[in-house]
Amino acid sequence: MKLKRPLVILDLETTGTWVEKDKIIEIGMVRSLPDGTQTTYEKRINPGMKIPPEVSELTGIKDEDVKDAPAFRNVAAEIVKFFDGADLGGFNVERFDLPVLARELSEKGYSFDYRQRDIYDAQKVFHLHEKRDLTSAYAFFCGKELDGAHSALADSQATLEVLESQIRKYCDGASEIETLKAFEYQKRSHFYDKGRKFRWWNGELYMMFGKYAAKESLKKVAEMDRPYLEWIISKDFSDEVKELCENALLGKFPECPQSASSNDRQDETAAE
Repeated sequence: MKLKRPLVILDLETTGTWVEKDKIIEIGMVRSLPDGTQTTYEKRINPGMKIPPEVSELTGIKDEDVKDAPAFRNVAAEIVKFFDGADLGGFNVERFDLPVLARELSEKGYSFDYRQRDIYDAQKVFHLHEKRDLTSAYAFFCGKELDGAHSALADSQATLEVLESQIRKYCDGASEIETLKAFEYQKRSHFYDKGRKFRWWNGELYMMFGKYAAKESLKKVAEMDRPYLEWIISKDFSDEVKELCENALLGKFPECPQSASSNDRQDETAAE
C-alpha cells in the first residue's frame, strides 16, 4: 500500500456505545509512513467509572486491569501528537471511534477536527462492496442461490431457512426458535421506553431529547428543574414517559435492569 502522507489506523475499546457519554478504556494505533516504517501506540486508560460486566466479557478488560492505568487527561497530549499530520483509518471509525475520541479530547481542552482529514473506513468499503441483503444472507447461511428473489413467497421461504441455519450456527446445538431471543438486538435494552426518549447509562436514566439531552440524569433534572418535567407531562409524550416523569417528581425512579447495565459494543459493530 503506497502512501503520500502518514496514515494512523486506530481502534478504541470503551465502556459502551453512547458516543456522547461513554469512556475510552483502551486505545491502539498503528502509524504508517510513506517510506514503509511503522510505529505503534497501545494504552489502557482508567475511565473513572466502573466497566460494565458485559463490556468486560466482550473486551477482556476489567476494573482491576485499569485501576492503575492513567486517566485520559494524562495521555491526551501524546495521543494528539501521534496523529500529527496523518490521515486516519479504522473499522467503523467515522461513526464511533473518531467521534468518541474527539469528544474526550475536547473535554480535556484539545482540538481534534478529524473531519478535516482524509478518512479510510474499512467498514464503509466492506458494506459498499459486499452485499448484505437476503440473497447474500441465504448464500452465506444456507449455501444456496436464491431463485425468485423479491418474490414474496420465495423471500419468506428463504428467510425461514436462514433462521433455521442461524439457530444451528449460533445457538450451541439448540433447535428451539426461542433461542434466537438471546440476540434480541441488545441495543434496545439500553432504552427505557419504546420511543427511545430515555436511555440507561452507568445505572442512571438520561434524556435523549431537549435541553438536557445526554447531559443530566433524570434524578438530577428532578432536583434542579422540576418545571421541565411538568412541561413534559403536559405535552404530547407517551404515557410511559409521562408516568416516568410523574414518578420522578415524587422521588421515585426505576432500577436499572441488568440487561441495560452496559452498552454492548456489539450493537454498533456487529459487522466487525
